[in-house]
Amino acid sequence: MTSEITWHKSSYSNAAENCVEVAEGHTTHIRDTQNRAQAQLNIPSSEWTALLSALSKN
Repeated sequence: MTSEITWHKSSYSNAAENCVEVAEGHTTHIRDTQNRAQAQLNIPSSEWTALLSALSKN
C-alpha cells in the first residue's frame, strides 16, 4: 500500500526565495521548494516537534 505525501509551505519560510516545504505525519518530510527533485530530509515527527519547540523559544 502506497500513501501519497501532501506537501505544504512551512510557516517558517519567508515570502522571498527561502522556502521550505514539509509533509507532516508519522515521519516529517522536508524539502527545498526550489529543488524539489533533489534529496529530502525525513525525520521522526517527534524530532520535528522538538525542533520547532526549540526554535520558538529563541
